[in-house]
Amino acid sequence: MNIVRALESAPGDNPHGVDARGLHSTEHVQVTMITLKPGEALKLHLTPVDAFFYVLEGTGKVEIGGEVQEVGPDMLIDSPARVPHRLFNESDADFRFLVVKTPRQADATRLL
Repeated sequence: MNIVRALESAPGDNPHGVDARGLHSTEHVQVTMITLKPGEALKLHLTPVDAFFYVLEGTGKVEIGGEVQEVGPDMLIDSPARVPHRLFNESDADFRFLVVKTPRQADATRLL
């Protein structure tokens, strides 16, 4: 059995410069937990695989394909492959969410 203590995992380097912690990765799926501090954002980018975001804590905004929505805890947001997207935190508290990519991403994320 493998148990990962998400908040104790070390953040990894990423092109967005935010707290991103890889929690699980197989050939079929990749799971990352991201915490955006107040004022932080993911840069507009696209990924070559389908993904979804699941909000764990706080509120933030998600932009996918030019559409912007405010999201909060227990919301799941679908993000299709090759569609520009970003998440950002305009609140005064942390915004934490899971990113699940399927299949695991082999090609690099493209910043726009």
